[in-house]
Amino acid sequence: MNMPIYLDYQATTPTDPRVLEVMLPYFGELFANPHSAEHAAGRAVEARVEEARGEIAALIGAEAREVVFTSGATEANNMAILGAGRFRATAPKPRTHVITLASEHKCVLESMRQLEREGLRLDILPVQADGLADLSLLERTISDDTALVSVMAANNEIGVLQPIAEIGALCRAKGAWFHSDAAQAFGKVTLDVAAQNIDLLSISGHKIYGPKGIGALYVRRRPRIRLQPLFFGGGQERGLRSGTLPSPLCIGLGEAARVAALDMIADAERLAGLRDRLWQRLRAGFPQIQVNGSMQHRLPHNLNLTFPGIDAQALLAAVPDLSLSTGSACSSAAIDPSYVLAALGLSDADARSSIRLAVGRPTSVEDVDRAADRLVSAAQSLAAARPAAE
Repeated sequence: MNMPIYLDYQATTPTDPRVLEVMLPYFGELFANPHSAEHAAGRAVEARVEEARGEIAALIGAEAREVVFTSGATEANNMAILGAGRFRATAPKPRTHVITLASEHKCVLESMRQLEREGLRLDILPVQADGLADLSLLERTISDDTALVSVMAANNEIGVLQPIAEIGALCRAKGAWFHSDAAQAFGKVTLDVAAQNIDLLSISGHKIYGPKGIGALYVRRRPRIRLQPLFFGGGQERGLRSGTLPSPLCIGLGEAARVAALDMIADAERLAGLRDRLWQRLRAGFPQIQVNGSMQHRLPHNLNLTFPGIDAQALLAAVPDLSLSTGSACSSAAIDPSYVLAALGLSDADARSSIRLAVGRPTSVEDVDRAADRLVSAAQSLAAARPAAE
């Protein structure tokens, strides 16, 4: 009963025991380099890595050869955005315009800004109050000069699911390539790169109960998407990502994808039930609470909540037995309020009063009830103390 309750599953997840089990031999006796094709030991590891590649591809409706292993979603996003932007800007029929949303992950925004520094024209579009893209605005912004549009499938702070298929169709109609950061969506909601007209898709291992330090980038083959590589070497991974593959991590990501394919529907139903129970108990105990972003179009395990008038850092400090965050793990140490919440139109005060909660596979009903009780009690105490402090 003294163990902290972990409700930060969008920041990271524990490695599933089934994933760990298949990884372990490749740290030990099956240590051969997967690129050592001259001997049986290397070929055996290579075969297992390729099997993992196929599991990842199957979960998004792709071909195995369209999956490029990376160190994680940040590298995949950089590879996709910088690689596509630079290639199209220098092609015989150049395109020099790129588009993204104000609520994107920082690695997407910063990659886009790097392209802008290199001479491309950048539009960062606002989102609506519910966090969803304005499709009409996007359609008006895409032009025959647009090289790339990057919109995440699921937001890392507010959990909002974007209309990816509709965005993909708009891009395809104009010949713009469509990239989606799917680090939060992969393995949690259905993704189909063909049906959703996705040309580039970024994936993370540690968000789906796989190992840290591994991810992947889907790169469409037909119609072919060409990227300028970020670094060079032996030409591994279709020449896009040279370097020796970390076999245990690749195999772990493949197993995590296989498990997700089996469990995704049941997981989503159970986690949505826990999420809704948590929301209802919090709202009953602290009626002023507000949810940020669309409740209808949302990851099944996410809540982003504003406790009006309550400083979020003070609230977290008052519940040391809960593992929570105020937003992205990449930005949670920042002093400024969340730019994602600001993009929804929240005031600085409300943004500073907001926290992110996410349940996961290990979360129990008892965890949810205890966490709700602790948060309500802490919020009520802070609210009661506020007039005296003022």
